Amino acid sequence: MASSVITSLLHIRTAVLGICIIAIALLLSIFAYVISPDSTPFANKQILEIQARPPGFTQLFLVIPQPATTSGVQTSSWFFGASNNDLYIPVRSYKVKNESIYIERYVDEDTAVSESYALNYITNGQPNQWKNHLVTKKFFLGTDGFGRDMLSRMIIGSRVSLSVGFIAVLVSLLIGIFLGAIGGYYRGRIDAMIVWLIQVMWSMPTLLLVFAFTIIMGKGYWQIFIAVGLTMWVNVARLVRGQVMAMKNKTFIVAARVMGFSDWRIIIKHILPNIMGPILVIAASNFAAAIMIEAGLSFLGFGVQPPEPSWGAMIKENYSFILTNKPFLAIIPGFAIMVLVTAFYLLGNGLRDALDVKTNL
Repeated sequence: MASSVITSLLHIRTAVLGICIIAIALLLSIFAYVISPDSTPFANKQILEIQARPPGFTQLFLVIPQPATTSGVQTSSWFFGASNNDLYIPVRSYKVKNESIYIERYVDEDTAVSESYALNYITNGQPNQWKNHLVTKKFFLGTDGFGRDMLSRMIIGSRVSLSVGFIAVLVSLLIGIFLGAIGGYYRGRIDAMIVWLIQVMWSMPTLLLVFAFTIIMGKGYWQIFIAVGLTMWVNVARLVRGQVMAMKNKTFIVAARVMGFSDWRIIIKHILPNIMGPILVIAASNFAAAIMIEAGLSFLGFGVQPPEPSWGAMIKENYSFILTNKPFLAIIPGFAIMVLVTAFYLLGNGLRDALDVKTNL
């Protein structure tokens, strides 16, 4: 059954496109600090002189080494970044004379300041290595209002979007499947209480519920993930309840009950495996919804806190540049959210079609 579903799914072009986008985003998030041009924690290297530069901007820097404040295991930098305290001075022009380097320090498009540095100072006593301290960097997606590399911030920010989706879906599935299965199987007062709880939760705006849970649990990385998950179980519980009610009177379920199997064994081993298709579809939909909710919360200041990058927070930080002829600073993270959310909806629609028996006849 599983192999036939996968085969059908791979024949749906839109679903394959969604899977490819999700796979690329997942790889980028896992190896974020290996891929990112700025591998400092949260890609928070600020160079204010080059703030709000357009995509493709190239700048020459004089790099002056600074003492490191921390020393970590090299492998940890692959996942959490490595601090870099080196001073990056944007340079418009330079010349070397009398064991010193004379530069025109870039301040803005119309201003430059003359400065000089001893070669021994910038090279730690190896003046013949001064050329290694002149570095040209290209910012493929430009820089933000603090002079940080947008591409690095986007790559590392993908971790938040995928993490909130995964945690929120996991929490919503655990709660929704449990309550939905209990209510649909046992009915009676238990079902009435669960239906009442579903209706109460259903009547409240999702964003307000997330605000409430965030206020109760406080702002933070994991708090926001759990808060989003606690508001998304209603759809899962409603779906599972209906599926269990339709499945519990099937012949093989009645036979299992007659054979003396426990209710939990029937639910876990006989009912849930047969309704996983609709659950997977709604899980993909909830994943996309969780990304949107987190982006909205970050935009309003209730999500992941600075300096950790989040696509929603990046829109908030840069949306004012829309009025200053630099809309790309807000459009880039907004476009990334749109593409990733669309990918999960394409995957969900593909799963729905692949699991539809009538479509595959």
